[in-house]
Amino acid sequence: MLPYFHPGDVVVYRKHKSSVHPGPRAKDIFPAPAGDFYSYAVDKFWRVVAVLPNDMLIVRSRRGKEHRIAAQDPALRKPHWWEKLLYHRRFPPYAITESHQVSHQDWPNELHQSSPRDPEETHL
Repeated sequence: MLPYFHPGDVVVYRKHKSSVHPGPRAKDIFPAPAGDFYSYAVDKFWRVVAVLPNDMLIVRSRRGKEHRIAAQDPALRKPHWWEKLLYHRRFPPYAITESHQVSHQDWPNELHQSSPRDPEETHL
């Protein structure tokens, strides 16, 4: 049974990446056959902003970046209770989801609009 998501829920998304130097939060690190790159996964801690009618979710990161992902994506899951406790600072605050309302008629237009970020917020 798939978990049902609501606006305001916190979620963990396991994002797969590759680079020459994995970061400190990288998990499942594997070297490429030629040895130049590494493939790895990083857990992203997001909050659900909106649930769209076609089982798509709009999620937001702690720094305000929004992503649209399928609710059935196997890389998406609800966090365990201990992850909520240990990583509570990595999840975005609940207050940032209150201003985002998506109606069924205008949700595709809403996804392409981005609000300008405050330059002072990027230096936190």
